[in-house]
Amino acid sequence: MASLIQRIGILAASAALSLAVLPAQAQTADWPKKQVTFFVPYAPGGAVDVLARTIGQALSKSWGQAPIVENRAGAGGTIASKALTQAAPDGYTLILVASGHPLNQFFYPSLPYDTFKDFTAISEVAYSPLAIVVSKDNPAKNLQELLAQAKAKPDFLSYGMSGNGTSAHLAGELLNHMAGVKIVSIPFKGGAPALTAVMSGDIPMSINPLPEVIGQIDGGAVRAIAVTTATRAKTMPDVPTVAESGVAGYDTAVWWGFLGPAGMAPDVVAKINADLVTALKDPAVVTALDKIGAVPVGNSPQEFDAYMRAEAAKWGPVLKEANIKIQ
Repeated sequence: MASLIQRIGILAASAALSLAVLPAQAQTADWPKKQVTFFVPYAPGGAVDVLARTIGQALSKSWGQAPIVENRAGAGGTIASKALTQAAPDGYTLILVASGHPLNQFFYPSLPYDTFKDFTAISEVAYSPLAIVVSKDNPAKNLQELLAQAKAKPDFLSYGMSGNGTSAHLAGELLNHMAGVKIVSIPFKGGAPALTAVMSGDIPMSINPLPEVIGQIDGGAVRAIAVTTATRAKTMPDVPTVAESGVAGYDTAVWWGFLGPAGMAPDVVAKINADLVTALKDPAVVTALDKIGAVPVGNSPQEFDAYMRAEAAKWGPVLKEANIKIQ
């Protein structure tokens, strides 16, 4: 009798579990049932904003509608990241972060979230060189002349960038370190405002990912005097690298990737990842990325998580030695 009762109990429990699992599986099969929101940690018009909207249009083909892009700029991306950690882990709220995300833990004494535990990695979507740009009227014809100015007058020159801890900030501090100069960083709420300050003459130079600056370069509003990667950008083959300009070994880039809140269901993560990989192959996205000098990636959640952790391990000791803290 006891054995029979136990078996009945087990069967009842199994039936209840099956009923609990089936709705979840069905929910994943027809996900998304509503519009998805992308948090963008920077101002409209910047590289992350452009990428989010471009990829979002491609995703609308499989999602039925384009995601809402919500700009939450400021504090090196930490404002938007904190907001994401407070969202439901159902896949309907995601964030497109840039290279600074895994490094903000070294810049800010106290983050309101854990860099890895509070997020779900989905996929790196693309990477790109950054460009060092000056106004069209700047007397410096190349990076060598600009660095000569900086060496002659420490703390006299400044560069604009899209917030503390971002890839542009890192690129500028790496230039200071490797070139033996001190060019003061000026944080803005995004790359576009920094670029506007260069064009208006408020600051002499800025460092921007190619996607947010190439249009102004092509239009003659600013001049690119160097790119930050070890090789020249395909879209600007005549612009030398920083290494070619006399700073041997200099090499850094910006990357972008999607994260969700912690605790997302693996099947929902897999669905979003697969849709992103498909979107990155969309001809319109390929063309758009190529025009702005960005290279599509589309790796797995596991690969993206491992890459972010490797970035933190690589830059952590460097940033701790530099002792850059942001209040």
